[in-house]
Amino acid sequence: MRRILLTVEYDGTAYAGWQRQINGLAVQQVLEEALAEACGHPVTVTGSSRTDAGVHALDQKVHFDTESGIPPEKYPFVLNAMLPPDIRVQEGREVPADFHARFLTSGKIYTYRIWNARHGSALRRNTFWHVPVPLDEMPVREAIPTLCGKHDFAAFQASGGTAKTTVRTIRAVDLSIEGNEWILTVSGDAFLYNMVRIIAGTVAEIGLHRLGADAFENAFETKDRLALGMTAPAHGLELTKVFYPERAFTEPAAMRWHE
Repeated sequence: MRRILLTVEYDGTAYAGWQRQINGLAVQQVLEEALAEACGHPVTVTGSSRTDAGVHALDQKVHFDTESGIPPEKYPFVLNAMLPPDIRVQEGREVPADFHARFLTSGKIYTYRIWNARHGSALRRNTFWHVPVPLDEMPVREAIPTLCGKHDFAAFQASGGTAKTTVRTIRAVDLSIEGNEWILTVSGDAFLYNMVRIIAGTVAEIGLHRLGADAFENAFETKDRLALGMTAPAHGLELTKVFYPERAFTEPAAMRWHE
């Protein structure tokens, strides 16, 4: 048996999220079915992030075990001939037998996109959240630096989250505004359930003057979900990059796994 790591890109619009489920078609199911046909045996894949319905991914990492003799670098060519056009495998490589796509991550970058214009965009409807009322940039730029650093993000987790600890470290937050496009990029060691969507929803409400620029600081102090804004729609979110320490590819058994 060999363990293979794939880099997968997908448009999540048509799917009920990454993870297999009984009430909808998931990206995981489509990928596993293609892999089973290619490898000649049932395959179970493990993803680095369990993206929700409608969420997109540019750099989802998945690992699986196989007895197939397909060279790792050939998996993109084999699978992309079988997969629908909204799922694409960009890279394949062999990794150590105890490598784990989820537990060995050292960080992730998420991107959230807002289309801030009176009318929606036909071409951006699946990848941008349409906010039709003008957003004020200044209080948002005042607020977002307070997210950086190590904090207890208990208020930033939607109900249903199962993390053992709510302490996380945000390494960087960047807001880029070009015309009507607001692009929010958040980099951190790990994220809670719906954490980035809650940050994006709060950014919008700060920009609309429904919340103050101190909203994030207040949420850290009170740990109250109600101190923050709405959970922004899923379709504006993208898993942009997943990071692993280099030693994870040579000595993963020595790594400390974390949720």
